Amino acid sequence: MLGVGRSRLRQITADRRFPAPFQTLIAGSVWLRSDVEEYIRKYRPQQLKDRDDEDEQA
Repeated sequence: MLGVGRSRLRQITADRRFPAPFQTLIAGSVWLRSDVEEYIRKYRPQQLKDRDDEDEQA
């Protein structure tokens, strides 16, 4: 959803603005889709625009 690699994802999820995981499993953390979508709307609006542009071209 964020369109980033693992190392960048670790940086983003460490940010206090990123939502807390819904659950933490042995394999890693799990977030609610709605929480991540809200984060993207608030803090990464350009990403939504880019994704919408891709959808229109498909």
